[in-house]
Amino acid sequence: MIYFETERLRFRDWTREDLPQFRKMNKDPRVMRYFPAPLEDAETDAFFDRIQNEFKDSGYGLYAVELIETGEFIGFIGFHEASFKASFTPCIEIGWRLKSSHFRKGYATEGARACLDYGFKVLKFKEVYSFTAKINLPSERVMQKIGMTKAGEFDHPNVQEGSPLKAHVLYRINA
Repeated sequence: MIYFETERLRFRDWTREDLPQFRKMNKDPRVMRYFPAPLEDAETDAFFDRIQNEFKDSGYGLYAVELIETGEFIGFIGFHEASFKASFTPCIEIGWRLKSSHFRKGYATEGARACLDYGFKVLKFKEVYSFTAKINLPSERVMQKIGMTKAGEFDHPNVQEGSPLKAHVLYRINA
Protein backbone atom coordinates (compact mmCIF):
# COMPACT_ATOMS: atom_id res chain seq x y z
CA MET A 1 0.00 0.00 0.00
CA ILE A 2 1.14 3.53 -0.78
CA TYR A 3 0.33 5.89 2.09
CA PHE A 4 1.43 9.23 0.63
CA GLU A 5 4.02 10.87 -1.60
CA THR A 6 6.08 14.02 -1.77
CA GLU A 7 7.64 15.55 -4.85
CA ARG A 8 10.48 13.01 -4.75
CA LEU A 9 9.51 10.31 -2.24
CA ARG A 10 6.95 7.54 -1.94
CA PHE A 11 5.91 6.18 1.48
CA ARG A 12 4.72 2.60 1.29
CA ASP A 13 4.42 -0.73 3.03
CA TRP A 14 7.55 -2.82 3.36
CA THR A 15 8.10 -5.87 1.19
CA ARG A 16 10.42 -8.87 1.59
CA GLU A 17 12.31 -7.47 -1.42
CA ASP A 18 13.40 -4.52 0.77
CA LEU A 19 15.15 -6.78 3.25
CA PRO A 20 18.52 -7.22 1.46
CA GLN A 21 18.92 -3.46 1.07
CA PHE A 22 17.72 -2.88 4.64
CA ARG A 23 20.32 -5.35 5.92
CA LYS A 24 23.06 -3.65 3.92
CA MET A 25 21.98 -0.19 5.14
CA ASN A 26 22.00 -1.30 8.80
CA LYS A 27 25.56 -2.66 8.41
CA ASP A 28 26.87 0.63 6.98
CA PRO A 29 29.02 2.35 9.63
CA ARG A 30 28.08 5.78 8.22
CA VAL A 31 24.36 5.05 8.62
CA MET A 32 24.83 3.59 12.09
CA ARG A 33 27.33 6.18 13.32
CA TYR A 34 24.99 7.48 16.05
CA PHE A 35 23.80 4.05 17.18
CA PRO A 36 25.63 1.67 19.53
CA ALA A 37 26.67 -0.65 16.68
CA PRO A 38 25.80 -1.70 13.12
CA LEU A 39 23.19 -4.44 12.99
CA GLU A 40 23.80 -8.05 12.07
CA ASP A 41 21.37 -9.62 9.57
CA ALA A 42 19.41 -11.38 12.32
CA GLU A 43 19.00 -8.05 14.17
CA THR A 44 17.76 -6.32 11.02
CA ASP A 45 15.35 -9.21 10.36
CA ALA A 46 13.95 -8.87 13.90
CA PHE A 47 13.66 -5.09 13.42
CA PHE A 48 11.82 -5.70 10.12
CA ASP A 49 9.39 -8.01 11.96
CA ARG A 50 8.81 -5.39 14.71
CA ILE A 51 8.03 -2.79 12.03
CA GLN A 52 5.49 -5.15 10.44
CA ASN A 53 3.88 -5.85 13.82
CA GLU A 54 3.62 -2.17 14.70
CA PHE A 55 1.72 -1.52 11.46
CA LYS A 56 -0.65 -4.41 12.26
CA ASP A 57 -1.15 -3.31 15.86
CA SER A 58 -1.23 0.48 15.46
CA GLY A 59 -2.05 1.22 11.83
CA TYR A 60 1.12 3.26 11.42
CA GLY A 61 4.86 2.79 11.68
CA LEU A 62 8.18 3.36 10.00
CA TYR A 63 7.26 3.69 6.32
CA ALA A 64 9.49 2.21 3.65
CA VAL A 65 10.66 5.13 1.51
CA GLU A 66 11.55 4.93 -2.15
CA LEU A 67 12.49 7.45 -4.79
CA ILE A 68 9.55 8.11 -7.09
CA GLU A 69 11.84 8.62 -10.07
CA THR A 70 13.60 5.23 -9.84
CA GLY A 71 11.66 3.12 -7.33
CA GLU A 72 14.85 2.63 -5.30
CA PHE A 73 14.34 1.79 -1.63
CA ILE A 74 16.34 4.38 0.33
CA GLY A 75 15.36 3.70 3.95
CA PHE A 76 12.56 4.58 6.32
CA ILE A 77 10.84 7.62 7.76
CA GLY A 78 7.88 7.37 10.06
CA PHE A 79 6.39 6.83 13.47
CA HIS A 80 7.01 4.54 16.39
CA GLU A 81 5.53 4.32 19.86
CA ALA A 82 8.47 4.87 22.20
CA SER A 83 7.90 3.06 25.48
CA PHE A 84 11.24 3.00 27.30
CA LYS A 85 11.16 4.56 30.77
CA ALA A 86 11.35 8.38 30.55
CA SER A 87 9.30 11.35 31.71
CA PHE A 88 7.78 11.83 28.22
CA THR A 89 6.97 8.19 27.39
CA PRO A 90 4.95 6.48 26.15
CA CYS A 91 4.84 8.80 23.14
CA ILE A 92 4.68 8.85 19.38
CA GLU A 93 8.17 9.33 17.97
CA ILE A 94 9.09 10.38 14.45
CA GLY A 95 12.35 8.98 13.15
CA TRP A 96 14.32 8.32 9.99
CA ARG A 97 17.17 6.21 8.68
CA LEU A 98 18.39 6.55 5.11
CA LYS A 99 21.12 4.94 3.02
CA SER A 100 24.35 6.91 3.28
CA SER A 101 24.34 7.41 -0.50
CA HIS A 102 21.26 9.57 0.04
CA PHE A 103 22.56 11.76 2.87
CA ARG A 104 22.59 15.55 2.42
CA LYS A 105 19.92 15.59 -0.31
CA GLY A 106 17.09 16.89 1.87
CA TYR A 107 15.19 13.61 1.86
CA ALA A 108 14.95 13.29 5.65
CA THR A 109 13.55 16.81 5.99
CA GLU A 110 11.17 16.47 3.03
CA GLY A 111 9.96 13.09 4.25
CA ALA A 112 9.63 14.01 7.91
CA ARG A 113 7.55 17.09 7.03
CA ALA A 114 5.21 14.90 4.97
CA CYS A 115 5.01 12.34 7.78
CA LEU A 116 4.08 14.99 10.32
CA ASP A 117 1.38 16.31 7.98
CA TYR A 118 0.02 12.77 7.55
CA GLY A 119 0.31 12.07 11.27
CA PHE A 120 -1.61 15.17 12.31
CA LYS A 121 -4.24 15.23 9.52
CA VAL A 122 -4.89 11.53 8.90
CA LEU A 123 -3.73 9.69 12.02
CA LYS A 124 -4.95 12.54 14.28
CA PHE A 125 -1.86 12.64 16.48
CA LYS A 126 -1.95 15.49 18.98
CA GLU A 127 1.78 15.57 19.69
CA VAL A 128 4.90 13.98 18.22
CA TYR A 129 8.38 13.69 19.74
CA SER A 130 11.80 13.05 18.29
CA PHE A 131 15.09 12.40 20.02
CA THR A 132 18.63 11.50 19.16
CA ALA A 133 22.09 11.34 20.66
CA LYS A 134 23.25 14.86 21.50
CA ILE A 135 26.24 14.41 19.16
CA ASN A 136 23.96 13.61 16.19
CA LEU A 137 23.79 17.17 14.87
CA PRO A 138 22.48 16.20 11.40
CA SER A 139 19.33 14.63 12.87
CA GLU A 140 18.89 17.48 15.33
CA ARG A 141 19.01 19.91 12.39
CA VAL A 142 16.23 17.93 10.67
CA MET A 143 14.12 18.23 13.83
CA GLN A 144 14.61 21.99 13.77
CA LYS A 145 13.90 22.28 10.03
CA ILE A 146 10.58 20.44 10.37
CA GLY A 147 9.40 22.89 13.02
CA MET A 148 10.01 20.90 16.18
CA THR A 149 10.96 22.71 19.39
CA LYS A 150 13.61 21.53 21.81
CA ALA A 151 11.88 20.17 24.91
CA GLY A 152 14.98 19.19 26.84
CA GLU A 153 17.77 16.68 27.20
CA PHE A 154 17.90 13.26 28.86
CA ASP A 155 20.12 10.25 29.30
CA HIS A 156 18.69 7.40 27.24
CA PRO A 157 18.04 4.49 29.63
CA ASN A 158 18.85 1.87 26.97
CA VAL A 159 22.31 3.25 26.18
CA GLN A 160 25.33 2.03 28.14
CA GLU A 161 26.79 4.31 30.81
CA GLY A 162 29.88 6.12 29.59
CA SER A 163 28.82 5.94 25.93
CA PRO A 164 29.01 9.22 23.97
CA LEU A 165 25.51 8.28 22.76
CA LYS A 166 23.97 8.29 26.26
CA ALA A 167 23.11 12.03 26.33
CA HIS A 168 20.10 12.78 24.10
CA VAL A 169 18.21 15.83 22.91
CA LEU A 170 14.41 15.78 22.95
CA TYR A 171 12.20 17.68 20.51
CA ARG A 172 8.41 18.03 20.34
CA ILE A 173 5.75 19.40 18.02
CA ASN A 174 2.00 19.74 18.54
CA ALA A 175 -0.75 19.38 15.95
